[in-house]
Amino acid sequence: MKNLWNDAEAEKLVAHYAEKGVGRDLALRVYTTRLLGGDPRLVLHGGGNTSVKTKATDLIGDEWDVLCVKGSGWDMGVIEPQGLPAVKLGALLKARKLEKLSDEDMVALQRVNLLDPSSPNPSVETLLHAFLPHKFVDHTHSTAVLGLVDQDDSEEICRKVYGDTFGFVPYIMPGFDLAKAAAEVFERDTSVIGLILDKHGIFTFGDDARQAYTRMIDAVTKAEEFIAAGRQPRPAAIALPAKVAAAAEIASTIRGAVAVDKGEGRFDRMISDFRVSETILDFLASSKLGELAGRGVSTPDLSIRIKTGPMALPAPEAGKLGDYRNVVKEHVAAFAKDYRAYFETNDALDDVKRTMLDQMPRLSLVPGVGMFGHGRTLKDAKIASDVGEMWIEAVKGAEAIGDFRPLSKADLFPLEYWSLEQAKLASSKPKPLTGQVMLVTGGAGAIGAATAKLFADYGAHVVVVDLDADKAAEAAKKAGNASIGVGADITDPAQVRTAFDRAVAVYGGVDILVSNAGAAWEGRIGEIDDALLRKSFELNFFAHQTAAQNAVRVMLEQGTGGALLFNTSKQAVNPGPKFGAYGLPKAATLFLSRQYALDYGADGIRSNAVNADRIRSGLLTDAMIASRSGARGLSEKDYMSGNLLGQEVTAHDVAQAFLHHALADRTTADVTTVDGGNIAAALR
Repeated sequence: MKNLWNDAEAEKLVAHYAEKGVGRDLALRVYTTRLLGGDPRLVLHGGGNTSVKTKATDLIGDEWDVLCVKGSGWDMGVIEPQGLPAVKLGALLKARKLEKLSDEDMVALQRVNLLDPSSPNPSVETLLHAFLPHKFVDHTHSTAVLGLVDQDDSEEICRKVYGDTFGFVPYIMPGFDLAKAAAEVFERDTSVIGLILDKHGIFTFGDDARQAYTRMIDAVTKAEEFIAAGRQPRPAAIALPAKVAAAAEIASTIRGAVAVDKGEGRFDRMISDFRVSETILDFLASSKLGELAGRGVSTPDLSIRIKTGPMALPAPEAGKLGDYRNVVKEHVAAFAKDYRAYFETNDALDDVKRTMLDQMPRLSLVPGVGMFGHGRTLKDAKIASDVGEMWIEAVKGAEAIGDFRPLSKADLFPLEYWSLEQAKLASSKPKPLTGQVMLVTGGAGAIGAATAKLFADYGAHVVVVDLDADKAAEAAKKAGNASIGVGADITDPAQVRTAFDRAVAVYGGVDILVSNAGAAWEGRIGEIDDALLRKSFELNFFAHQTAAQNAVRVMLEQGTGGALLFNTSKQAVNPGPKFGAYGLPKAATLFLSRQYALDYGADGIRSNAVNADRIRSGLLTDAMIASRSGARGLSEKDYMSGNLLGQEVTAHDVAQAFLHHALADRTTADVTTVDGGNIAAALR
């Protein structure tokens, strides 16, 4: 592993923070923390922690000896000084004399001694940092070091690699007990430059930032070199089908299978992130894959990300995807059954009241295809995939020198169901559409963009489809929530298929279609050109059918239902003069929505329509408003507010109607009119 320390860069950061009143000690602590946090082989998504013992002044000017330690929620790769809150060191050291200290009391002790009460909670390993006398202390979950400690004879292996330069700490769950045990190991031999924590990771320390960091890099490098010299024979590779199905062919099936079934046709859905590389495929080809996956996570904190470990699936054979869907369901059911048994067995060992987490895997390994990370958001799914890649790295290392034997699941349970983590989860409330994927056509227009933004605000990831790819990307960016834009001519079935394929590639599937795109042409129906009428039908009817067909295809693969939402316009039931070329295909689309409701209701797929009227948009432009108001003998203002409420209706009002239908999971074959009130357009 390369040592990235650079004197010039370090001093540049010290000078930068000096201008902001941050001292040299803390600035260098930020510098090396970022160096460690920038390498996923050392630190991943909030893992690891660092500290520095220094002096700081409180709000009334008193100076204290403090421990600046990584705060909860901060990523070491991008940490700022405020991510290393200062805790009064004296109070922490006094805790060493205690015989017991609960996790809750430990958190309280740390918080009450913060110099700034608005700071984040200090790391759960704060006391371990405090009890070691060194000025700078670094902690990582190096995959190479995990390869050494995830063994039955881990201490013997570590002695081979490090001799007496590192102390060895048997596994203890992070907290007060681990802090005391680690301090005692150090005090038995104060010449050590670090500590190896069995099944957990590595600590190094030093008198300055560079020394502690360099010791970490050197120690990890020794572990890497030891693993590289390993001569364990590789297990035989499995035989793959003659033709393996592509990831796109199974992604929606897997995503649907890992959705949490809440009963009565309701699901908490997951987003899926697909990863593939030569390294991943090589590892997944092992005949030991299922066995290794079943042994668990490479370091205990990963249980928060991927539960008790990955789920291994068989390779899918092209042309036999119907059979594969059943195989996937069987494997997910077996994973869930094992997880329930894991929870019930370990939960029964004490009187603590716990709520079982969902039983779905967060990482699916598919030989010949790749790896799928699952999470309630795209961010969570990507984190699961990142963890999966590092899990593979650690397992490969362990297998190269011995036999991958991580922490037992019985010992893992107290961490996964840690009271501190349970409290954190309880305070996290998902939004109504969290875990769902919505695709909207005409997404860069007024109605489409407003709908994309509203659905993203409610938790959905949105695929904004528009003829103009740049405008689609802009609308997706404004919508937020990791939404994406896709350019497509929706009158071209191949381009529509590509747009849905993109949704599957990024998120794993589609749950909601808002089929919104349209355009209007004027003229008396008996005089309009046939080619123009056919063009209108292509966009205002057949494009809706093509989009709905693709959505249903994906939804059936997922098996978790879905929602088809059509923008059919008031013209579908109340035609206007010289607007037949638009109204006729819209009327057909209205009945198309009902046909989908009839044909796919048994599959849990709902189909509803929104009849909107007089919405300022790319369809109803200023020029068309002038034309339509003139055709009716009205002023433009009276035309736009010509309804029972006397109010202009906006694109956001239409978006609210689409949202209503997305959330109304017991409503199908319905039509909602959004026009401010027009008796002539009212359905009966």
